[in-house]
Amino acid sequence: MNKWEEKILRLKQEHEQPFCAYIYDLDHLNDHVSQIVSQLPERSEMYYAMKANSERPILEEIAPLVHGFEVASIGEVRKAREVDPQIPVIFGGPGKTDEEILEAIRSRVSLIHVESIHELRRIEYLAGQLRVTVPILLRINLSGPFPDAATLHMAGRPTQFGIDEKEIPMVMEQLGKCEHVNLEGFHFHSISNHLNEFNHIRLLNTYIEKAKQWANQYGLTISRINAGGGIGVNYQDLSRQFHWPTFVSELRELLRKELPETWTLMFECGRYLTASCGYYVCEVLDLKENHGEKYAIVRGGTHHFRLPVSWNHSHPFRILPVDEWKYPFQRKKWEDCEITVVGQLCTPKDVMARQVPVEELRIGDLIVFQYTGAYSWSISHHDFLSHPHPAHFYLREIDHQWRAERKVES
Repeated sequence: MNKWEEKILRLKQEHEQPFCAYIYDLDHLNDHVSQIVSQLPERSEMYYAMKANSERPILEEIAPLVHGFEVASIGEVRKAREVDPQIPVIFGGPGKTDEEILEAIRSRVSLIHVESIHELRRIEYLAGQLRVTVPILLRINLSGPFPDAATLHMAGRPTQFGIDEKEIPMVMEQLGKCEHVNLEGFHFHSISNHLNEFNHIRLLNTYIEKAKQWANQYGLTISRINAGGGIGVNYQDLSRQFHWPTFVSELRELLRKELPETWTLMFECGRYLTASCGYYVCEVLDLKENHGEKYAIVRGGTHHFRLPVSWNHSHPFRILPVDEWKYPFQRKKWEDCEITVVGQLCTPKDVMARQVPVEELRIGDLIVFQYTGAYSWSISHHDFLSHPHPAHFYLREIDHQWRAERKVES
C-alpha cells in the first residue's frame, strides 16, 4: 500500500460513513505545474483555463506558477480577482453579455477574445462609453483540416466558436472603423484533448503561418497568438500521457524558426494542468447482478462526477480494500470478474465505468477514480435527486506530516 492509499484510508476512518470525497494532492499539483511552466521556451506563456477546476484552493496553488488565468464567464473573472487582484486575466466565450463585457473592462482584464463581428462592434461601443481602449484578440474558426486524434473539435467544422475564417476581410474592414479596441493578435483553439506532441506542433505552425499571413496582408502590428489549450489526458492508458519534454523541445525549434521576434505564443491549458492531482473516492454500497452483468453500486455517482458520461468512457480506477465490516452477516465479494461501476441515481445512465476486469471487490471497499482534478466536480449536476455533496479534501505535506484542508459541500 502506497502513502496515498494510506491517506485515503485514514480520511475514511476519521469521517462519516459511507465515504465519498474528492481528494486533491496540492504537492503534486504544484510540482506538475511548476515543471510545465519552467520548461516553456522564451516568448511563450501558460495561462490556466479556470473552467477545468475553479475551486479556490486549486486557484491559490496555481496562481503564483502561471502567467495568468483564462476565464469564460464574469463569475470566473470574479473568482480570479478574489484570488489575486493583479493576476493577468484573459476573457473568452461565445456569448458575452453587455454587463459581462463592462464588468470585465472595469476589472482590468488583460485581453478579451472576440468571437464575432457583432461582438466586436459591441465591445467598441461599450469601450467608447467608458472612454477606454480595450486590448483584444480575434478568435478565428479556421477551416482545417485538423488531426482526427483529438476528442473535441471547436473549429474546422460547424461550431459556435470564433469567427469563420472566410469573414476575415469583413472583420478587418470593421476594425478599421474602431477607435476603442486595440488588436493584439489572434486566438486559435481548434481542438481539445490532443495527445500527439508532433501533431500538436504542426497545428501550432499552422496558427503562426495564418497569423503572419494576415499581419502581412492587412498591415497589422500584432504581438500575440493564443494557441488555446487542447493538450490532453489519456484516460485509457494513464501510463502513456502527452510527453511534455518532447513537445517543448520541438516547440523551442518552432518558435526559433517561425515566430516573429516581437510575438508571444500563449497557451491556456486546463485539463493538462490539474487532472492528475485529483481523486474521486467512493465506497461500495452493494454488489448485484442483473441479466448477466455485475454492478458495483457506490456512494455518489455521475451527479458528482459527470466526466465519464460526458465523454462516454470507462474512467480509470483502482480498488482500495477496506478490512472493517460492521454487519453480523457475511460480506459479499466478487473475484476475477468484470464489473460496471454505477452510482445512486435513478437513471441507467449513471455509469462511471463499464465491464472492467477486477481481481477482487467487496461491499465496503473503496473505488478510487484517478485523474479527476479537471472537468469532474466542476461540470456535474450536483443537486440532481438532492443527494449529499461529497467532501473535498486538499492535501499537502508540511514538515513531513500531511495535512488535509476540508471543505464540506452543503
